Amino acid sequence: MTAGDLALVLAATLLAFGFAALIVVLLRVLDTLRILRTEVDLLRRETGPLLAELRTSTQEARFAVNEARDDLQRFDRVLGSAEAITDAVSGTGRVTRLALSTPFIKVAAFVTGTTRVFKKLSAKNRSKAVLSVVPSSRSERSHTVRKVR
Repeated sequence: MTAGDLALVLAATLLAFGFAALIVVLLRVLDTLRILRTEVDLLRRETGPLLAELRTSTQEARFAVNEARDDLQRFDRVLGSAEAITDAVSGTGRVTRLALSTPFIKVAAFVTGTTRVFKKLSAKNRSKAVLSVVPSSRSERSHTVRKVR
């Protein structure tokens, strides 16, 4: 064998070992890809129902938010109506107060005057019966009250 033949055999052997190592590495990568594929399928099976539940929850939340928005708009309309009624009632109260305050003041003044007249008349009737203080006979300090007519 010549040196060229020996180099050729050595190169062929090294290439065979290289291809064998490459085949082993590729088989390991293939096994890893199969395991990865099964894990991805398992993940899809587990997350599929969760995603469906999430979609359902999202739709329910959207529905609840829309209902809340409608209720809020309805409440806003009711609040606006209540404010309008309050303004109308306060305006009516102001007008009523202005319209009735003068007659009520006059009636109150009339009643007060009438009451004073009756008090003065009853005081005159009482003043006719004059009271006098006369010292009693027992001691100088004690007094008796007698009606004088």
